[in-house]
Amino acid sequence: MRHLTLLILLAVLWACDTSSTTPLSESDYVPLSQDSLPAQTFSKKGKLHNALPLSAIYTPIALDTFQLPIVDGKVVTALQRQRRLLHKKRQRFNRRVGDLRINLDDLTQTVDILESWQHLIPVGMEKELKAHQVWGKDHRGNVKFTAYFAPVIQVSKKPTAVYKYPIRATPKGLRGQLPDRRAIEAGAIDSITQHLAYARSKTDIYYMQLQGSGYVEYADGSRELFAYAGENRHPYRSIESYLATNSKQLGISNVSMQGVKRYLEKRPDLVDSVLNQNPSYTFFRRRQAPPTGAGHVPLTEGMSIAVDKKYIPLGSCLLAAVPILDEDDKVIGHEMKYLFAQDVGGAIKGSGRVDVYFGAGADAERKANSFNAYGRMWLLLPKQQPMPMILASK
Repeated sequence: MRHLTLLILLAVLWACDTSSTTPLSESDYVPLSQDSLPAQTFSKKGKLHNALPLSAIYTPIALDTFQLPIVDGKVVTALQRQRRLLHKKRQRFNRRVGDLRINLDDLTQTVDILESWQHLIPVGMEKELKAHQVWGKDHRGNVKFTAYFAPVIQVSKKPTAVYKYPIRATPKGLRGQLPDRRAIEAGAIDSITQHLAYARSKTDIYYMQLQGSGYVEYADGSRELFAYAGENRHPYRSIESYLATNSKQLGISNVSMQGVKRYLEKRPDLVDSVLNQNPSYTFFRRRQAPPTGAGHVPLTEGMSIAVDKKYIPLGSCLLAAVPILDEDDKVIGHEMKYLFAQDVGGAIKGSGRVDVYFGAGADAERKANSFNAYGRMWLLLPKQQPMPMILASK
């Protein structure tokens, strides 16, 4: 009887093994639209409940625990731009982030591997790539996802009674830290900088600076891209935090971007005092190409992200469980997507937050303003990448 039971068990195992080798068609593969681990629950903002603490900035996770998205045409475009970004680096990149060593060759090889899987069912990709989970601000893998966009603001080529606030180019001849926002707005560097155009609102300029780039639209309907061209090297400070802290005194209840814009339109006497709470100031230059990030390649809508490059190097390819929001901005699930580190942002600090590029114009602005929730991310590297030594948490 024991031998008969063993034979039956072996037959069942053989049947399971042979069936697993049956080729999958595209109709057999269902792209993941909900969290890949259905047994785990999350809050209204997308934070995983009872997530275990991670012991290092990057923790290795086997890729075969995921249902991977297909590398479609849009992903391939982003990958080609990522390769250009990596080729633009002037020196070899090789540094340790936490317990993980990351170098330029591995980042480039990851791009090559992903591109080789274009339009294929990604079954077996785990044989070539390894995932390393980002521990996030809470060290439990919860990463905050916010969004940014390229705004469109009305301008004039020359100053008028209505369009009187200059959009400044990078000043010439100065090195190191430049004057702060208050001094720049008072004209401290106007003798050595060019005024690219004139806007009707300092607040519009401020939020274009915050996004890093934007389109300006002239009276004849023509548009021009003003791209990021550097900063004054003062630390970024959130005016929203300042307004929230002083909300009762100032009489403001909504400190979202739209709320701040509406508030300052009604209180023009407070524009300077509020905006000057942030001493950081961004300069622009004219560009004919689509918006680019700090990696100097065009951004891909929904895939390019701004990161803190001390933790996530520019040129990194990431797998992410991106939050899906309903009409009430409640997280109803997570979508597995490929994301590409191609930009940085003054407000993006540490491994606990990334900014997703949502495109240009009013629709992108509307979507970006409501996108603020939690998901998870994994850095992708070639399989031969040495496994980091993970120390047990005390």
